[in-house]
Amino acid sequence: MPGSDVVHKQSVLGGIAGIAVLAFALIYRFYPGLPSGLRPSSQPGAAAVSGGSVLSVRSSANALNAQLAATEMPEPTQWGPPISLAQPAPPSTKALAVLLKKADVALDHGHLLEEKDGALALYRQVLVSDARSTAARAGVERVHNTLLQQAGDALDHGDEAAVTRLIGVLKEQSFDDEHVVAFETRLKKLRLTTPLLTQAAELLHKSTAEDKAKNETAALGIYRQVLKIDAGNKLADQGLAQIERGYIDRALAAAAQDDFGGADQVLADAMSIRPGSHELLDTRTQIESIRHQRATAVMTQANSALDAGNADLAQLLAIKAQGLSPDVAGVDAFNERLRNARLYASFKPGQVIADAFVDRGGKAPALVVVPTGGFVMGSAAQETGHRASEEPQREVAINTGFALGRDEVTVAEFRSFVDDARYETDADRLGGSVIYDEETGRTIDKHDVNWRSDYTGATANDNQPVIHVSWNDANAYAHWLAAHTGKRYRLPSEAEYEYALRAGTQSRFWWGDGNPMRTVGNLTGDGDKSPSLRRWTNSFPHYSDGFWGPAPIGKFAANPFGLRDIDSNVSAWVEDCWHDSYLRAPADSRAWVNPGCERRVVRGASWGSAPDQARSAFRTNLPVDARNAQVGIRVARDL
Repeated sequence: MPGSDVVHKQSVLGGIAGIAVLAFALIYRFYPGLPSGLRPSSQPGAAAVSGGSVLSVRSSANALNAQLAATEMPEPTQWGPPISLAQPAPPSTKALAVLLKKADVALDHGHLLEEKDGALALYRQVLVSDARSTAARAGVERVHNTLLQQAGDALDHGDEAAVTRLIGVLKEQSFDDEHVVAFETRLKKLRLTTPLLTQAAELLHKSTAEDKAKNETAALGIYRQVLKIDAGNKLADQGLAQIERGYIDRALAAAAQDDFGGADQVLADAMSIRPGSHELLDTRTQIESIRHQRATAVMTQANSALDAGNADLAQLLAIKAQGLSPDVAGVDAFNERLRNARLYASFKPGQVIADAFVDRGGKAPALVVVPTGGFVMGSAAQETGHRASEEPQREVAINTGFALGRDEVTVAEFRSFVDDARYETDADRLGGSVIYDEETGRTIDKHDVNWRSDYTGATANDNQPVIHVSWNDANAYAHWLAAHTGKRYRLPSEAEYEYALRAGTQSRFWWGDGNPMRTVGNLTGDGDKSPSLRRWTNSFPHYSDGFWGPAPIGKFAANPFGLRDIDSNVSAWVEDCWHDSYLRAPADSRAWVNPGCERRVVRGASWGSAPDQARSAFRTNLPVDARNAQVGIRVARDL
């Protein structure tokens, strides 16, 4: 019935309210420290119960309170401090920073996994309060990476126990990832390779000099077997490096003894131990450096030997240096010096030298070192001015170095000879020479003319080329130079003179095939005038050099070999006897001499020569005692 349902509901609600009041009363009694908001209210309407049930609850609570007040209970202090039911406040930002700092210090000191003050525990404690802390997460990651590094190092060193422990730690700390799987795989390989590595190490450790090579070969095979099982095994690589080190040491020892061929062979044998090894490549570079330094040192010794005049030893040392290092620096320069030493007594082609007298003051005339080479001597039949005596043309090799006077011998230089040797020239002995007569424009014999005279018979200046000297006089002067310098002075051969005159040309004149377009020497030119204004009837057109008669030496530019007036100013005696042609003439630089010959060759044009006589191939002859105003002396010297 509806009425009974209402009564039932009110009874249930009343019971519940009574229990609640009783609970609050007990709490209030025994825990007086509760906040006032949690104490049972004594205000009217505090219980949200309707009707008569509220009154019933209130009366029951009042009765219960009176009963509890009369009951003797223990003092509250015997139950401990009051208990708070509120949530604790989270740690402050400052407190978290302190924890992070402490964790970082622990990590830096290697305290990773201690239960209370280990880095991992401290980082995780921070994350409990602040799950978004990037610093704490990074710290946990650093601990993880450190453990991985330790495990990897232990594997590299073959420390099976350490690897096993670290794998367990990684799993225990929930770091069970792909790295752990990889470590477990490597651990299995480690258990297979450790006995092999031990065996190989014992072979190398126990090796003696007699069985070293055999044990190295056996260990090499074992290490390669290990690498087949574990391609990245560092202990095996270290073992191979140890074997390789032995090869490197042997190669360096061979290089130290200049056995670079042996060193190369050892390095070649070592190439298969650790292909691409940086140590091996560095050693090869080091040995190449040693090889180069050694070759450079030997080349220095070769140059020193050359400086001392020992060309044979110098050449042997240079060959050794090139054997040590084919690309040693300075080989070309040395070869040129050696060639110069053999051909030019260590002088250089084009170099000007002047030998001092060894037993008196003064020195010999300046010489120019003439380069060796070859040329075609003589002239072709079609050459303008050609003469039969200039043929047949032939190839001549100038293989022996020599030096030729840069200028003609001067009056002053010849005076030193005459005064020192008390020499009587042919002009003095025979009573005169041939001069140029200005009045008639012809050459005439004149008495009392000698080497002191100029082309007219007047006294010559000291820097004039000496004239009025015979072949006999020229030859005596050359021998006197040789005696007072200790060098082999002589008159040049005819081949040497033409070779030096041409200076590498094969043209009609050394300056070209036609008339000179510039001043090249003291030649007959249509612009020249004698003191009485005479002119040449046969001369180079449109040419004037400003002199009638010999010019002082050095007034004109040198030819390509550095020789001045070699085809002008005054002609010169040479060593050769006169032959009407070049049939059977030497094919080298030697003079063509027949014992007792009375006519000698004269080469080179003079101040009074016709243009055809200025040709490079022109040759003439005079008796050995002949002398005149157009022929002088130019000396040569062996090197």
